Amino acid sequence: MKSYYQFLTLSFIILLLGACKEPVQDVVIYEVKNSFNVGDNAFVRSLAVEPKKQSLWVGTSMGVHQVDYISGDLKSTFTREHGLANEYVFAITVDKDGYKWFGTNAGGMSRYKDGEWKTFFPLHGLADYWVYAFANHPDGSLWVGTWAGVNHVNRQTLEFKTYVKELINEWVYGIDIEENGTIWFGTEGGVTRFDGQHWQSWNHDDGLGIANENGLPFSKNTGLGTRSRHDLGILAGGKATYNPSYVFSIKIDSRDNAVWAGTWGAGVGRFQQGKWSNLSVKDGLAGNIVYSIMQASDGAMWFGTNGGVSRYDGINWQTFNVRNGLLNNDVYSIVESPDGAVWVGTRSGVSQLTPLMIKQ
Repeated sequence: MKSYYQFLTLSFIILLLGACKEPVQDVVIYEVKNSFNVGDNAFVRSLAVEPKKQSLWVGTSMGVHQVDYISGDLKSTFTREHGLANEYVFAITVDKDGYKWFGTNAGGMSRYKDGEWKTFFPLHGLADYWVYAFANHPDGSLWVGTWAGVNHVNRQTLEFKTYVKELINEWVYGIDIEENGTIWFGTEGGVTRFDGQHWQSWNHDDGLGIANENGLPFSKNTGLGTRSRHDLGILAGGKATYNPSYVFSIKIDSRDNAVWAGTWGAGVGRFQQGKWSNLSVKDGLAGNIVYSIMQASDGAMWFGTNGGVSRYDGINWQTFNVRNGLLNNDVYSIVESPDGAVWVGTRSGVSQLTPLMIKQ
């Protein structure tokens, strides 16, 4: 079945290139090379790559796996028995000193390196037990997104500073940082920017996200309710829901410093020169609920959605879902390893996508 879909994809591109009269750039397509289940009913919420150890770190709802991204072999598995704060891991980052940081669901934050663990709770300065995002700042510090604001962590002194009122919403799911140090936060109520001195925010009223063209039911699963209601369930009566200011993911585009924000039901927003534009399934996006965003080394953007994962190079789209190799259509995390493979974390496991290049 896989070879059949690959044949169709290759045939389509060859016909497309043959029909072009003007010179075209090289076309890069991807195929699903391998898929790995991580356990029954285990979600893959986070992925991170550690090139020095040739490792892919896989955060699931049942613990953390360390995988050799070249061989695919499992190196280690970590749970609470080993020192992890909680098995449900929503965020992972690797800092420049090789420490792995794990943000958990209701268990706080754990740091790991060479067999040594340290866990942080609110009594240490952490804003909340629910930790959902990390970003490494150029100055060496760490930013942590929680359900009660964001922390700035001095990694040398382990001093925590918390920001809440400065954000458009305290429930933070995504963080990314520009080269100049400006920080962007994706929250349940919109997007906030902090340039080191000033804070500014935007939401759907400012142009973030598409209109509710299909009349989807509005999601009530928000921070205005109780923590127990934050199960990230996206359906109501069997239909996908809509909450346009709710931002799951955020990414700075290294090509032009534009900001991409993945919303709940309103597609992906792109902010540049003070204005928002938006892309949706009508443009080629796999789904309008955008859980994750990654920029590959070739500059192309990858979007993990409720309908699969889409690659967008600024002109062309390619989408993967269960019909052409993914384990599941809900894509919560995406990373690229140094060998050019793209790793996709889903509700059921991890899929490895590898590039093929077709020249004119």
